[in-house]
Amino acid sequence: MTTPAGTEPPGQAKRADARRNITAILDAAQQCLVADPEANISEIAKAAGVGRVTLYGHFASRAELINAVFARAVADSERVLDDLDLDGDPHAALGRLVAASWRIIDEFRALLRAAHNYIPAERIRVAHDRPMRRVQRLLERGRVAGVFRDDLPISWMVAVYHSVIHSAATEIAAGRLSDNGAADLITATLLGAYAPPSS
Repeated sequence: MTTPAGTEPPGQAKRADARRNITAILDAAQQCLVADPEANISEIAKAAGVGRVTLYGHFASRAELINAVFARAVADSERVLDDLDLDGDPHAALGRLVAASWRIIDEFRALLRAAHNYIPAERIRVAHDRPMRRVQRLLERGRVAGVFRDDLPISWMVAVYHSVIHSAATEIAAGRLSDNGAADLITATLLGAYAPPSS
C-alpha cells in the first residue's frame, strides 16, 4: 500500500512537526536571549509561535533550553570558522579571522550572559578553547614567517586578541563605536600589537 502524494504516515508527520517546532523554539530562544538574557519561557514560546505546553514538551526547563541553544550556537560558530581560509599571508588571514569571529562574539555575548547562569564555567571555557587554539596557530605561523613578534608569550598574544574583540563589542553596545568598519579597526589594533619591535 502506497502513501498518497503530499501526505505522510501519522508517525512521520508527527516527527516532522516536532522537528519544526524544535527548530522554531531554538531560533526564537536564541533571538530572545541575545536581545534580553533574562527572556522568560512565555516570551520565547510566543516568539516561536508555540504554546508553553509544546515548548515544555521538548525542553523540560529553561535551563535545558538554554543548554540546547548554547550547544547549537557553539556548533554553528565552529562550522563558520572551520570553513574560513586561514592560509596565505598571515596579515590577511588575521583580517579574515577577525571579520568572521568578531561578529560571532558580538552576537552571542548576551547569550553567554544567559548561559553563565545555567552552564558550568568549565563548559563555557572549553567552548572558548577551540577558537583560541585557531588564533594561536595563526600567530605561531606568523612568527615563523617573521611578520608577528616573538618576544612575548604566545598565550598573552592570544589573550590580547580575545580582549580587543570583546572590547570592540562592548564599545559598540555602549554606542561609543559604530559597527561599520569595526573589523578593520580591530585588525589594525591587533596588527599594531603583533608587529615585531623595531630593530
